[in-house]
Amino acid sequence: MSDGNYAHGDYTGDGKALFFLALRTGLLTFFTLGIYRFWAKTRIRRFIWSSTRLDGSRFEYTGTGLEKFLGFLMAVVILAVYLGLIQILLFWFGMTIFATPASPEQALAQSIGFSLSGLAVLPFVFFAIYRARRYRMARTRWRGIRFGMEKNAWGYAFRAMGYWALTLLSLGLLTPLMTFRLEKYMTDRTWFGDARFEQQGRWTALYGKMKHVFIGLALLIASGVGFVLSADGFSGLTLLAILAIPVGVVWFGIGLISYNVQSFAYLAQNKTLGERIAFHAEPRTKDIILAYIVGSIVLAIGLSVATAVWGGLAAALLSGVDFETAGPGFQPAMVAPILVTAAGYMLTLIAAHAGALAAITQPIIRHYVTTMTLINLPALASIQQRASDPGADAEGFADALDIGGAI
Repeated sequence: MSDGNYAHGDYTGDGKALFFLALRTGLLTFFTLGIYRFWAKTRIRRFIWSSTRLDGSRFEYTGTGLEKFLGFLMAVVILAVYLGLIQILLFWFGMTIFATPASPEQALAQSIGFSLSGLAVLPFVFFAIYRARRYRMARTRWRGIRFGMEKNAWGYAFRAMGYWALTLLSLGLLTPLMTFRLEKYMTDRTWFGDARFEQQGRWTALYGKMKHVFIGLALLIASGVGFVLSADGFSGLTLLAILAIPVGVVWFGIGLISYNVQSFAYLAQNKTLGERIAFHAEPRTKDIILAYIVGSIVLAIGLSVATAVWGGLAAALLSGVDFETAGPGFQPAMVAPILVTAAGYMLTLIAAHAGALAAITQPIIRHYVTTMTLINLPALASIQQRASDPGADAEGFADALDIGGAI
């Protein structure tokens, strides 16, 4: 929708359609031993992209399952060679992670080897995050014009490691700095046609979005202080300290969700495109939490019914086995209930994934899309087409490292 100078986001995806699409592609992924998952993710993205509209025009996803599959194979080969070299280097220094330790010294060396192996993979994790976003941008079009990102994945990876180190050393106090700087790094290298995005604003402004995180932490700290002060015996202070723990944990969890939602809003409101186009976003934390709760309840009810049905069917088949006559041990009559149980378990997992997409992920996407507004719509007319980007690696490293989730 639009009203002259503004274009409002709209989402038309149907939950039932997405559920059955995810269910079909999940079954195909299972029967192909996971190979079809690249095509499954592509089909789900096409559904979500095409359900998203801005100014009445739908987004288009042009990625293919084949290029994702080939990108995955390339990434697996590179990671295998890289990790193999790391293991050779660790073995040279006596820190192999495969042998059973025969002494405390070997156990310590093995622990160090595990830690170094994990740190060695960490740069590829951040590298994969940037490349995955670059691939999605390169395969997204709106009004026939392509998005794109520059080739700066390693620059992002090393910056991300530095900011994560600062955040950990500051006990989380520099989280806003990390959030802002990493998003700015990616935004400033993102294009729509020949117009570049730019992230403006100040990282210190994100501290206000962390207020509920701080309240949750304050309650947990106060609880600990209460236990220390009441160490001599049970008192009213002890009771307050006990009650403060669940309240602080819940408040802290809500605070993390609130920070993610409100930092997204602030960053979106301070983005520009081509120095003339701005954005406004007003997602509401309570609506996101409500979507989680309602979707989880619906999913839990559905899974309970499915489990009861499959469990009852397996029990009915198992009841036909005469253990007294046949004696203990495996019986041929047990094959059917075992197969039914295994099939029910796998189908339930696949249905749970499809249900989470339809009942939780899609409502959250809808909320973010419908609360987004583009400002200065006429300025889009001056944006020209962008050359295609054949260099994106089709998220191969993200798939190999299992980063990115369903979409």
